[in-house]
Amino acid sequence: MIWAKEEIMSRSELEAIQLKRLQETVARVYEKIPFYHEKMDAIDMLPEDVTTLEDLKKLPFTLKQDFRDNYPFGMFAVPKNEVVRIHASSGTTGKPTVVGYTKNDMEVWTNNVSRIACMGGATKDDTAQICFGYGMFTGALGLHFGLENIGASVCPTSSGNTKKQIMFMQDFGTTILVATPSYALHIAEVALSMGINPKKDLNVKIGLFGGEGMTEPMRQEMYKLWGKDFCCTQNYGMSELCGPGVAGECEYLCGMHINEDHFIPEIIDPDTGEVLPPGSKGELVVTCLTKEAVPLIRYRTRDLTMLMYEPCKCGRTNVRMANLYGRTDDMLVIRGINVFPSQIEEVMLKIPEIGPHYQITVDRVNHLDTMEIQVEIIEDTLLDSYSLLDGLEKKIRNQLKTILGLDATIKLVAPGSLQRFEGKARRVTDSRKDVMF
Repeated sequence: MIWAKEEIMSRSELEAIQLKRLQETVARVYEKIPFYHEKMDAIDMLPEDVTTLEDLKKLPFTLKQDFRDNYPFGMFAVPKNEVVRIHASSGTTGKPTVVGYTKNDMEVWTNNVSRIACMGGATKDDTAQICFGYGMFTGALGLHFGLENIGASVCPTSSGNTKKQIMFMQDFGTTILVATPSYALHIAEVALSMGINPKKDLNVKIGLFGGEGMTEPMRQEMYKLWGKDFCCTQNYGMSELCGPGVAGECEYLCGMHINEDHFIPEIIDPDTGEVLPPGSKGELVVTCLTKEAVPLIRYRTRDLTMLMYEPCKCGRTNVRMANLYGRTDDMLVIRGINVFPSQIEEVMLKIPEIGPHYQITVDRVNHLDTMEIQVEIIEDTLLDSYSLLDGLEKKIRNQLKTILGLDATIKLVAPGSLQRFEGKARRVTDSRKDVMF
């Protein structure tokens, strides 16, 4: 089902909308956000200098660091009394990336997610179970409102308590599962251990997956557990851009359709910043065209992909982005949560009993991501006291959970036992078999 006429517009019609909205957005950020005013003044560029879409590449980039530098509301273009919702996501330090939504932003966001849901096959006759964690993370509430908007019944079960999730699937007749792909695989395995066959005993027919990348091996495993006719789609978004609703897969699974009347995508060389031609692999840069509270110009996502402009068999004419190839930074995605090693290091350096040497190991056990952190203690005499070691492990674990929103296994080791590096330290080992990068 096509939700909006803008999904099937001609390229010329779409570009006319994009240019008009780009000009309005550039004028707004120049007037309302000091950060952009200073950036544009530094390159002697005024809003009226944007006369074609080609002029977009002359504008400065926006980085995640800019949110950190302007925390909490310095990137907002409206007064706080016009903001009806605030969300936040992980930053590279304890301060998160803060975004806001006006009433109109909420309506636009909801409709964009409705498009994504319809791409994946959702209808008003479906019952959707949302297994994302509700809270400051945009994923759960974004999909919640988008699915309700098309008329589907929504069950906000949140994450965890897997056996109860399965009970609700049975009792409510759930047809759509919203989750990270790794948690969807875990649910299926738990169901099998309970003597419940997801293919036969559950009615889940559609997966709307996000929060982490889904590789093709993961998709094939999904078919094995949920059935060959399971419509297994993924969608793309991030809090800075709006949350979910930027792009999503249709039933043909040949790339994620980008809602181009709301977002202009570019692919750049991550080293030079040069805009690359269609079909090139590089870093995705996104300009938001309709956001009122936090409009963004050329936001560097750090995600590596490519753009495909050929029309899709589903009838949609919007450009499609390929499955992500990886990232240009050191961010890890663990259970749908963004984790930077620098966040972990910041916590470690504030604890006097441990040294600066640590090793992070990420793995996947029973389709769930795990993280173990080995860290050296300063005094090896601590090894003689179980109670002191246990207390220190709990202290580190609790402080990390406060910063990351994620639990980790802490393993304290003797001084000098971890590997030293002559060059750049390699502190992260990602052992997930189907990891994308």
